[in-house]
Amino acid sequence: MPTALLGAFALAAALVGTAPAASASSSGFNDWTCRPSAAHPRPVLLLHGLGGNGPGNYAYLGPYLADRGYCVFAPTYGEALPPIPVGGFVPIDQSAREISGTIDKILAATGARRLDIVGHSEGGFQSLYVPKFAGRADRADRVVALAPPTHGTTFAGLVTLAQKLGIMPQVDQVLSGVGCAACTELVSGGAAVARLNAGPIAQPGLTYTILASHSDMLVTPNDTAFVREPGVTNAYVQDTCPDDPVGHIGLAYDSGVAQMVSNALDPAHARPVTCGIGPAA
Repeated sequence: MPTALLGAFALAAALVGTAPAASASSSGFNDWTCRPSAAHPRPVLLLHGLGGNGPGNYAYLGPYLADRGYCVFAPTYGEALPPIPVGGFVPIDQSAREISGTIDKILAATGARRLDIVGHSEGGFQSLYVPKFAGRADRADRVVALAPPTHGTTFAGLVTLAQKLGIMPQVDQVLSGVGCAACTELVSGGAAVARLNAGPIAQPGLTYTILASHSDMLVTPNDTAFVREPGVTNAYVQDTCPDDPVGHIGLAYDSGVAQMVSNALDPAHARPVTCGIGPAA
């Protein structure tokens, strides 16, 4: 698997710490003292893409949701070399078990009975995979997946974003040390893709929204993201915002997409989407 492939998924920024709050709050980003409000009783777990990390991948969407009253958590999962803050490299099942433990931790810390999951790229794949295989379907309510490689991807039109972000040395360090088990599992015909697509993906009691972009040059063809089953809403960003050129990486940093995610989490209080011009990468 070429090094550039990992760069295309990389959404990393330096890991940032969050100081403990003095008292429990009803909203916050990576604030483990947060207690969900009656308006937003379910915390939100954000799952990053391959080669990224939680705080970097969700530097925009995490605070956006917190500002709207949610308890939001964006851990970094699947770190092959923990001192290096990039994740998603380890086997899909291994990451799924780690995410499952994180779900338990969030529910225990917040006192909530269920949470919502928002995933981007590999994180979107995991948002579909974990409820099906990790025994946590009864602990989730809504799933929002941004460009998940649900049916595998051909990785056409590769963009070496890691080089643009200046983090290729960290990605290369992981690759040279342990490689990337998840990479081959997510391509068309990959083992994890085959497992996910063996039988229904959508689990009873969960509501799913999948958002993709016609401009995505990584998860290709674009409709490989969609799950055409009862309980799943599939949509392109351009269905609502036809002039938005947002690409694969940009989905996590697009103001219009952020409102679409917020509406999917709380459709009873959906707001009109003000379309933005998301990053084309």
